Amino acid sequence: QLSLFRLTVKRLFSASHSSVDSKEMKKFQLLAHKWWDEEGEYSALHSMNDIRVPFIRDTLLNMSSNYHLGNPLSGVKILDVGCGGGLLSEPLGRLGASVTGIDPLEDNIRTADQHKSFDPVLAKRIQYKSSSLEEIVEECMETFDVIVASEVVEHVADLEMFIKCCSQVLKPEGSLFITTINKTQLSYVLGIVVAEKIIGIVPEGTHEWEKFVPPEELERLLESNGFSVKTVNGMLYNPLSGSWSWMESTSINYAMHAVKSGAQGQSSPADALSELESEQPLAAAGTTV
Repeated sequence: QLSLFRLTVKRLFSASHSSVDSKEMKKFQLLAHKWWDEEGEYSALHSMNDIRVPFIRDTLLNMSSNYHLGNPLSGVKILDVGCGGGLLSEPLGRLGASVTGIDPLEDNIRTADQHKSFDPVLAKRIQYKSSSLEEIVEECMETFDVIVASEVVEHVADLEMFIKCCSQVLKPEGSLFITTINKTQLSYVLGIVVAEKIIGIVPEGTHEWEKFVPPEELERLLESNGFSVKTVNGMLYNPLSGSWSWMESTSINYAMHAVKSGAQGQSSPADALSELESEQPLAAAGTTV
């Protein structure tokens, strides 16, 4: 059953069908060397760390009874999908987590690798790999405690496949953190017209409104693929102060935390066997009646 599943995965994720969008790759290729310029094109992502890192840290600490002073995320295995230049991987590594950052763009990984090498502690805790999510599914089945996909889902070509892959590489009861942009008139005006065309805090052409994902749709996709959505928080960026804050409305940006259902919710080969065994006596009883 498992080998059949692996075969299906291989077919699903053959080169002809991928969650990576080649148009998106070209856009980010041009900016690969600019990730660590805090005043540059990625300044809003730098300051997003002020709210997304505590959100991830505190959510995980509330779910765990293990506290490591100074290294609160010690022993936690995190996959940072679409890690770019490592803007989120590094602070998570500093909190003690063991982080794997993947990105399909080699130039991004080169930038990330170079930057972490300045800090010997991070160099040990973080490993980067130039790869798409579906390319690591087979070798990383149920490997990670946490997946972070921050500002990524609005760039993928096939969102449902992306979520299925997240589920495959997460351990049962593992956490998935997503931040992204809602698909509303307000997000079009602020996220594209204002941010890209008027004040230029995001490079023009970075986002396509058609690919923005409403939280209801993301929630439905997650729930139908074995996740339970725990939290949805609205986020607001202030371009004047360059800072982010939480807000009730999810009409522009939002963060979501979902948990993969536990082993009992998954039908594994072992479950299938025990089901067969428990059904046999019933079948036998049925023949004697």
